[in-house]
Amino acid sequence: MKLPATTERPKETVSGEMLYRPLGSTGEKVSVIGLGGYHIGLQKEEKESIRIIRAAIAAGITFMDNCWDYHDGASEVRMGKALRDGYRKKVFLMTKIDGRTRKAASGQIDQCLRRLQTDVIDLLQYHEVIRLEDPDRIFADGGAQEAVLAAKKAGKVRFIGFTGHKDPLVHLRMLEVAKEHGFQFDTVQMPLNVMDAHFRSFERHVLPVLVKEGIGVLGMKALGNSLILTSKTATPVECLHYAMNLPTSTVITGSDSMKILKQNLEAVKTFRPLTQKQVADLLARTVQAASRGKFEGFKTTNGFDGTAKNPGWLGEVDEGPG
Repeated sequence: MKLPATTERPKETVSGEMLYRPLGSTGEKVSVIGLGGYHIGLQKEEKESIRIIRAAIAAGITFMDNCWDYHDGASEVRMGKALRDGYRKKVFLMTKIDGRTRKAASGQIDQCLRRLQTDVIDLLQYHEVIRLEDPDRIFADGGAQEAVLAAKKAGKVRFIGFTGHKDPLVHLRMLEVAKEHGFQFDTVQMPLNVMDAHFRSFERHVLPVLVKEGIGVLGMKALGNSLILTSKTATPVECLHYAMNLPTSTVITGSDSMKILKQNLEAVKTFRPLTQKQVADLLARTVQAASRGKFEGFKTTNGFDGTAKNPGWLGEVDEGPG
């Protein structure tokens, strides 16, 4: 089995028990793990979500993930409340939009700002770039890129990136179309985990491009929304260590309880760079389970595709012949 090409991790700094890495070429530093926005909308009581967010910040987590569509906006509302009382200045705040048209994107950006109770979003990302036509729609005349650039010019947005979980070919096309329009993204978010290296791999095909171009790497689905754990091939901490061992700026992971938050913090505390043998052993353990994407359903099904279930989130679609 051929190991993925290894690339050097961003240089780390340590403060307390948290590690921090540069965010691509932005000049920013972020915590090596980020707080997943979807999972802080799962708590029954809003006050528990706020408690988790503030505990994460107190532990040194600075990267806050969110999205316009998470729990119909409830995740952003809860995070906005948690970031009151001086907490906002302690974090690097990211959220995402689904809109592919200028009109849809513009409206979603303003909604995000209101819910998050902030004047500026540190990083705005296009969410669920999972179709080959998504880049064309975003960069078309009247597309979302016009709204995002206008928001940046107005001081509402500092940096721009995109996310997707379906296929590395779509990510590469997004980078290609951006380049054709004279634009380079600041960040790219994608699945990076112990299964990905074996199946439609973002690590093998997209990661080297991002490192070469100085684009910040945001890892996600290190545990595959816990699906990977059901394979019984790796522990939660091993999964997180694998993703942290890659040249990621941050690994975004869900913390839907204080117990899971503590587990994620323990993974940071115990992280040491993996040897080539440790990586090989992990990949050998996962190769059979990973072969057909069974434990990466976000690649092989539409069960994780919010915009597939809610196409209206993308904005107006031209009707073709029926």
